[in-house]
Amino acid sequence: MPTLPPAIRVFERGWLSSNNILITGRDGAALVDTGYVTHAAQTLSLVRHALQERPLDRIVNTHLHADHCGGNAALRDAYRCRIAIPGAECAKVDAWDEDALSFRATSQQCPRFAYDDALEPGQRLRMGDLDWQALAAPGHDPHALLLWCDEQGVLISGDALWQNGFGVVFPELAGEPGFMDVRATLDLIATLDARAVIPGHGAPFAGAAAALDRAYSRLDYLAADPVRNAENAARVLLKFLLLERRRILLADVETLCATVPLLVLARERFLHGSSADLADRLVRALVKRVRRASRALHSPSPDKELEPAI
Repeated sequence: MPTLPPAIRVFERGWLSSNNILITGRDGAALVDTGYVTHAAQTLSLVRHALQERPLDRIVNTHLHADHCGGNAALRDAYRCRIAIPGAECAKVDAWDEDALSFRATSQQCPRFAYDDALEPGQRLRMGDLDWQALAAPGHDPHALLLWCDEQGVLISGDALWQNGFGVVFPELAGEPGFMDVRATLDLIATLDARAVIPGHGAPFAGAAAALDRAYSRLDYLAADPVRNAENAARVLLKFLLLERRRILLADVETLCATVPLLVLARERFLHGSSADLADRLVRALVKRVRRASRALHSPSPDKELEPAI
């Protein structure tokens, strides 16, 4: 675990919600990413406990997937704080276009929220008496941003880089050049002297070199056969729905495969077969992974399996 500046506090969340990064200083308090809506009450409780009587002045979103901005509305209601989002998403939020924002495509929830500030790549901002720069991080999401503090060597990487991989390359499902964008983002991170990385999911970690090596290897594996990315995306989407709902009848998995737009897209473009075929394929894959994880608990291995997240 890296040593972070006292101004930065990380609330490491489960895989249904992104991590929340609270950054405080004389210039106020900012929260980077707010988790999923079903965890909004817990997010609010964590922030209130940490801030005590202090106000929350600003929310900054690395990107607008539902597990990163689902608590925006609740925190805004509680604190009347400003919200900054990637500038390329502003028109979608203004219109609250749930198709363009991916919420409907993934069958996920996100309460409507308003924003105050558009954050553009290259823009600088002040959080916790530290200077940060927003950097473009396309790949997992075309409009995602990194937040980089050069002074402290701290990188808030969102889903562009985890300790063991990165977020699903969703653009590839629609025929867009996601793999190329992931590589460009990893190349950018490699130019930064990051002493501490705070990912969107999983614990903060020291340095980026080893994580980048794993990420490049993972990218090469997926790019060599786009079917692998589609299979991974489908598993991730079903796992997320399981985490959210806690229980899904086996008979209902086929319905999800026939109705969730991104599952339909993955099947039609890459995986083929019927909805029933895909449902059987996904259930078998998840059962296999659960059994593998169970074995790993009894005989730990240094090679951690990639955890899927949106």
